[in-house]
Amino acid sequence: MSGCMSAMGGMPPVELSNGLKQLKSEHPPLLTQLENLFQLTQLIDQEMDTEKNFNELIMKVEYFKAELDPHSEREEGVLFPMMGVHIGTTSGPIAVMEYEHDQAKSQIKAFLDKSVNGELTVEEMKQSAELIKNAYFILSDHFSKEENVLFPMAERMLSNEEKEELFQKIQQIK
Repeated sequence: MSGCMSAMGGMPPVELSNGLKQLKSEHPPLLTQLENLFQLTQLIDQEMDTEKNFNELIMKVEYFKAELDPHSEREEGVLFPMMGVHIGTTSGPIAVMEYEHDQAKSQIKAFLDKSVNGELTVEEMKQSAELIKNAYFILSDHFSKEENVLFPMAERMLSNEEKEELFQKIQQIK
């Protein structure tokens, strides 16, 4: 199904270079984790074993954040600036991508800030879990935009030297 959106717009599907392929390959495991987080938020919403599920959610969100942060850094610190040279960063696709990163990260941070500081009522747990639901919706949509629009755009836009530089630089972010 990859490339369908760009193919509909008259652009043929594009084979991604190594760096872009790596960034794209990092999405499925992150999405799997997001799905698991979302399922926990549903259980909390339904007040099913709320405290146990909430504690599990905190633990899994911390793990997810540890996995998401280097991925975000590869995009924000390397890919976005490289593309920005060609299309700018103050408006357009890069500005949107950075905004969505900021939104998702702020939802996750707010959840962790609220959740790890003391005892919460069931209602407060449900409200906190809502922040993770928001991050889930933001990031699910965001990854799709990157895979179907941004990465193919980068593949067409960046020179072979820039693609090699992208690959080398993202390898350094652990």
